[in-house]
Amino acid sequence: MEKPAEVDWEYDEEADVLYLSVGEPRPAIGVDIGEGVIARYDEEHKEVVGITLIGLRARLLKELDQNR
Repeated sequence: MEKPAEVDWEYDEEADVLYLSVGEPRPAIGVDIGEGVIARYDEEHKEVVGITLIGLRARLLKELDQNR
């Protein structure tokens, strides 16, 4: 995988989901790799093109509370 010029991201506050795309967002399949993490994979080019993180804020706040 070549290093992209940028990482695009979008956060859905209501759903508490962070979408990260390597370069411009493009069609891909989602592969659930566990614990609220979905890898976005472009089968044609055989590369990861993004990551979706479900429940990011909730998990972050939980960790912060545990470390106090």
